[in-house]
Amino acid sequence: MASPPRNTLRVLCTLITIFLLLAGLAVLIVWLIYRPHKPQFTVVGAAIYDLNNTCPPFISTSMQFSLVTRNPNRRVSIMYDKLTAYVSYRNQAITPSLALPPLYHATKSTVALSPVLGGAGVPVSVEVSNGLVMDEAYGVVALSVVLLGRFRWKAGAIKTLRYGVYVKCDVWVGLKKGFVGQVPLLGSPKCKVDI
Repeated sequence: MASPPRNTLRVLCTLITIFLLLAGLAVLIVWLIYRPHKPQFTVVGAAIYDLNNTCPPFISTSMQFSLVTRNPNRRVSIMYDKLTAYVSYRNQAITPSLALPPLYHATKSTVALSPVLGGAGVPVSVEVSNGLVMDEAYGVVALSVVLLGRFRWKAGAIKTLRYGVYVKCDVWVGLKKGFVGQVPLLGSPKCKVDI
């Protein structure tokens, strides 16, 4: 058996190299055109209906936070398949997780979410219970609204794999003992979004 001539191997290697370079260039161009950006979340309102920690180590809560989420992408929409929310104080959950319905976020759009979060008999540490009593007496409580979930990017007919999302919104609310209803937001910077 005769081996193929050197020119044939050289031409074949050159063609494969050119094909790989063109394929890489095409992937780079598509990525630059459809490069997705993270969604943006902001807390715009808060209401406290119940915050009762009279029988430690359990707490009873009922809160509603109004969040606005914005999709900054011009060509890519976002599909949230699974999304849960809870409220934490000093990095410990003070409400049970609430499953939110699936959400489709069109391109360059804004969506408002207002979940009512809460439950009775949520176990908390003594530090959290005492801290809530002290902060409530002071009139300012620092809370975190946390969203966890899975989402997909969608560009035309193309859907990506599912990615995990973690959103943490640190808010300061003005709250006095026994007050029920809408509370003022004393500080509400943009939420931290990790994908």
